[in-house]
Amino acid sequence: MLLSLIQLMAPLIDLSKLNICFLAGTLGQGGAERQLYYILKTLKQNGAKLRVLSMTRGEFWEEPIKDLGVPVCWVGEASSRLMRLKRITSEVSKARPAIIQSQHSFTNLYAALTGRALGLRSIGAIRNDGKREIQALGRLMGRLSLRLPHTIAANSRLGMRNASAMGADHSRLHLLRNVVDTDYFTPSLRTFGGVVNVAAIGRLTEQKRFDRFLRVMARVDQVESRLGRTVKGSITGDGPLRKRLERQAAALGLLGRVVEFKGKSADPRAIYRWADLLALTSDWEGTPNVALEAMATGLPVSATGVGDLPEIIIDGETGLLADPEDEDRMTDNLLKLIRDARLRGAYGLRAREFIVANYSLSQATRSLQHFYQAALQ
Repeated sequence: MLLSLIQLMAPLIDLSKLNICFLAGTLGQGGAERQLYYILKTLKQNGAKLRVLSMTRGEFWEEPIKDLGVPVCWVGEASSRLMRLKRITSEVSKARPAIIQSQHSFTNLYAALTGRALGLRSIGAIRNDGKREIQALGRLMGRLSLRLPHTIAANSRLGMRNASAMGADHSRLHLLRNVVDTDYFTPSLRTFGGVVNVAAIGRLTEQKRFDRFLRVMARVDQVESRLGRTVKGSITGDGPLRKRLERQAAALGLLGRVVEFKGKSADPRAIYRWADLLALTSDWEGTPNVALEAMATGLPVSATGVGDLPEIIIDGETGLLADPEDEDRMTDNLLKLIRDARLRGAYGLRAREFIVANYSLSQATRSLQHFYQAALQ
């Protein structure tokens, strides 16, 4: 108890003293990449010395990161893993950081091996729920990706639990929660009445279960159209399942009439301004950015209770939750929000307040101080 009190009273790490080289598997338009931008922005504002090595080039977040004054170097030109490792080690050696930090699980091994070769502290990553992405690496590579880094940053408590169950030392797992820029994602003036718009956002993959969203929307449309009410839905994002989902939407009589596929969006705020609520129908998640962003804009969220979503969405106060396999409950939750504009407004207001208080970018400095204090011990 005394040791814990001493640790709590000890001054937090000075972020200006940090020299970190981040290794990103991609700088594309994804949640992990947005979080990398937030981390870099906060560290840069606090005077840290930073550099990013990316396995890809010319993607969405590259220029915004450079605009922060953070150099970005492409290290993914070689097809051979060994040659990539050699290039990464060479670039890190030139930068002479104290820490090499991976932002994606599939780059953990590169960071860990480079760190060991150069005598640097290595930090790995667990995104999403951790389990699927580690399993996708294969048994040996997945195990090494969890065990070789000195520290693992996880963006969800579920990710930490899954990593521990897969063999990672729990003492090396540290939570680095996702945040959202609540000055960028802000509520807009909404008029209640008339058409109710339901947004779904994400990469069109099996994880997100947009097939489930379409079935639920078909049920909602069937009920509401009988009562003379109109509900519109949109799916924002792209991915390998788009054609299949479009065919499903057409077969259900939704395509074009009820549900529109919008593709990728450079600025999701336009979607949140259009929407009256967000539907999230995933089979698994960690801490999804889309939920944080929607709530920051004052939208209630109807979601599956997976990952850390039950910590973010307070069921019956800031949104509604359902079991992933319970499409009846999902339908009921959507209908409840669609039919009650006052309830949507009340949930949305409380959602915004909750996100500002607990997940705002303004709290990132202290969050990073706590993380690096623990990670570097």
